[in-house]
Amino acid sequence: MAAPKFEVPELKGYTDIPLLREGAAAEVKSFPANAQIQEALGFPGELAENWQETAIGRMGELLGKYRSLQVFMDACVHCGACTDKCHYYLGTSDPKNMPVARQDLMRQVYRRYFTFAGKYFPKLVGAKDLTREVLDDWYRYYYQCSECRRCSVYCPYGIDTAEITMAGREILDCVGIGQKYTNEILGKVHRIGNNLGLPGPALLDTLTGLEEDIEEDTGFAVKLPIDVKGAEVLLITPSADFFSEPHVESLIGYAKVFHAAGISWTLSSLASEAGNFGMFIGNYEQMQKVALRIREAALELGVKRIVVGECGHAWRVAYSFWNTLIGVGLGAGADDKYGRMLQQQLDPNYPQPAHICEVTYDLLQQGAITMDKEANDHRIITFHDSCNVARGSRMGDMPGGQFLIPREIIKSVANRFHDMAPETILEGTFCCGGGGGLLTDDLMELRVKGAQPRMDAFKDVVDNHGVNFMATICAICKAQFTKVLPYYGFDMSMVGGVHQLVSTAIRLDAKQ
Repeated sequence: MAAPKFEVPELKGYTDIPLLREGAAAEVKSFPANAQIQEALGFPGELAENWQETAIGRMGELLGKYRSLQVFMDACVHCGACTDKCHYYLGTSDPKNMPVARQDLMRQVYRRYFTFAGKYFPKLVGAKDLTREVLDDWYRYYYQCSECRRCSVYCPYGIDTAEITMAGREILDCVGIGQKYTNEILGKVHRIGNNLGLPGPALLDTLTGLEEDIEEDTGFAVKLPIDVKGAEVLLITPSADFFSEPHVESLIGYAKVFHAAGISWTLSSLASEAGNFGMFIGNYEQMQKVALRIREAALELGVKRIVVGECGHAWRVAYSFWNTLIGVGLGAGADDKYGRMLQQQLDPNYPQPAHICEVTYDLLQQGAITMDKEANDHRIITFHDSCNVARGSRMGDMPGGQFLIPREIIKSVANRFHDMAPETILEGTFCCGGGGGLLTDDLMELRVKGAQPRMDAFKDVVDNHGVNFMATICAICKAQFTKVLPYYGFDMSMVGGVHQLVSTAIRLDAKQ
């Protein structure tokens, strides 16, 4: 690997709280979207002359639409509980990456235009006009937030910095300042059906090749079906699973689980993407447009159940938003003809989307699939809780199921497992450093430095327990760690999916 153009933090096995360095990350800035990318999503192609009026108007709309946003603007007492909880502050030392300071970028504008004191006594309450300089700070620092919500866990008032970041990004888009990475990917989904822009014929060729590889490796004709009408399960998985390493190993694992359990399933060429970057930019309309492809595919194929693969933010969108976005889940379909149609079509035992880990865990509990734990004896495993799963969803019917279920699967397929330090896992998990629309090479310095807290915790279990594999259930985490691990002296092969472990251990001949 070529020497980085920035200083990589030194790992100690624990993370210190750094001294403040004003403007330390001020030069870290993501590439903006061009006019073609913006206009394809219905956003202005450039900054309009009346951008200030438009931005303030949009802020007012969001404050009226989301009551929580106004609560977050008003509730903060600057207690400092969140200051050292952000991985980007810990990695960069820039005070504007403290969650409270990032919130204040919007709060100072909110006070100026939406509060009595700010309108008439702005200096007394820290209110500021929305200037181009302030707008540039919004773009710079709202794209140095991965929307991981770790700070919210420690906030005594539950202020959600991620929601403030999303609002900031939506306002930026509506005045013509969007991020190239997220908005270009949204355009690909709308045009083609997945984040990678992988067309249907290429996807079919890829799946056929994988089937051949699996049969050559195992001797069993494990299928990766696509567009099969009447299948029981529609699997919606991140498009990285179709060809990227280590993601594809988890896709093979899903297929082996369905094969071994005798479950009929299918992928969809129309909806070949679980990820939904509409959430990252805080735009409900974009999020719904992406999600509606899944409903259309489910209705067309006549499936009885929808299962989501290993993708953190995709699972949060499915668990928390699909009921209102597309009519899947509790309380869905009340005022939506097609939502009601889908609810009538789905198996009443499975009206909600299921995570692939829930499916595998239930099959293990029933004894429907069998594992050879010794097949993973070359691995000493730890588990990285992905942010959107840990702090934005659940699994199963028990509190904390999103933490228990993946770990129980790992323990069912392998003999050696060690958790990382307690303060770095579960609801307090550190972000991988690449989520929330930041998984782009123009932000590599931020990604590497933002990964430092997780890498410190990982180093601790590597040094003390000999861990050589970090499992996770998020496509972004896998992609981020394969890039970042070498910066810290680890091999990129030390990360993979939970279903990569399942794929290694599952007994395909158990029912023969």
